[in-house]
Amino acid sequence: MITYPHTIDNGHGEQLTFLGRIVKDNIECLEVENSVAPGCGPPMHVHFRQTESITVTEGRMAAQLKGKEPVYLSPGEYISFPPGVMHRFWNAGDTMLRCKGVVWPPDNLEYFLTEIFRSTKANGGRPSPFDAAYLLNRYKDEFDMELPAPVKKVVFPVLRFVGRTFGIHKKFRQQSVGHMPL
Repeated sequence: MITYPHTIDNGHGEQLTFLGRIVKDNIECLEVENSVAPGCGPPMHVHFRQTESITVTEGRMAAQLKGKEPVYLSPGEYISFPPGVMHRFWNAGDTMLRCKGVVWPPDNLEYFLTEIFRSTKANGGRPSPFDAAYLLNRYKDEFDMELPAPVKKVVFPVLRFVGRTFGIHKKFRQQSVGHMPL
């Protein structure tokens, strides 16, 4: 069970605080705040179920939809990423980028990002290949990242097999996840 506020840090320039869940217009939403160091930001990714809306409060943000040119946002400006649209954003300035946002529905976002950030922090800036293979498969109906097809189709299945065989993924079975127990 997550207690709010809940802050996660990937150890490489990104910090995200889950402020809490609210109900707005009969839809459950997750309120968040983030801070991103210059040049940092999440890789190209997609939320298949969630809408993500971000408002810049400090700094300059660049945001990009896959295949499109980046757009740049200043304090007070916002962008929304609809479900199913591959996107990324980053700090395009030379000072800390701070944003507030909302994601709906939250589903397993808190657990997924907490584990990805934990793994990224522990493994020098990228999630452990075992963790990425497990989490991206476990939550494939909710999230994906832009990765080469051979990694997803060949390498990740092998890593999941090895992870199950040697018990590497047992740590994930102990967690309660959003509305879906493992």
